[in-house]
Amino acid sequence: MVSRSSICISTSIASLLIPLLFIGIAILQSNWFNIYRNALSDLGHATRSIAAPIFNLGLSLGGVLIIVVATHFLINISRALGVTATISGYSLILIAVFDEVYGKLHFWVSVLFFITLAILLCIYIAVFKGLIKRIAAAITLVIAVVAWILHLAAKILPGAAIPELISIIAIAPFYIDTTIKKACRI
Repeated sequence: MVSRSSICISTSIASLLIPLLFIGIAILQSNWFNIYRNALSDLGHATRSIAAPIFNLGLSLGGVLIIVVATHFLINISRALGVTATISGYSLILIAVFDEVYGKLHFWVSVLFFITLAILLCIYIAVFKGLIKRIAAAITLVIAVVAWILHLAAKILPGAAIPELISIIAIAPFYIDTTIKKACRI
């Protein structure tokens, strides 16, 4: 029989790796994609990208798995963490559902997703002990915010893929730490 802890660990890792794997496959299918000029969501554009089905499937699967982790495991250690992760997972699904064909709607669900990632880091900083981990989370949060400022305001990073990836990389170690080391032990 598979233990609750094993299910938690597997689901947590899959919720992070599946979207990244599918994004990687979509990039390999799209010789036009340029990480410096494009947003990751360009890969999911239903009428312009042959990789759209794989990209959007990966995001939606990842979103579902994040919601499972949030509602079954994270909620047990912090209500704020569980609720915010649920919103984050759902907004990831919405990015896939309302791809770039939907224009501003796609933009706003993407904004919601990345804001929830920042909020998750803030909750991590507020809720968990361990000064070094909290400082590391604060530093990665600042790096992600600066990347978005450079993209949106200064136009130094012309494509959104770089700040998108920085945001995902920023949250990943803390998400894994929270799920595997804390939530999966319950």
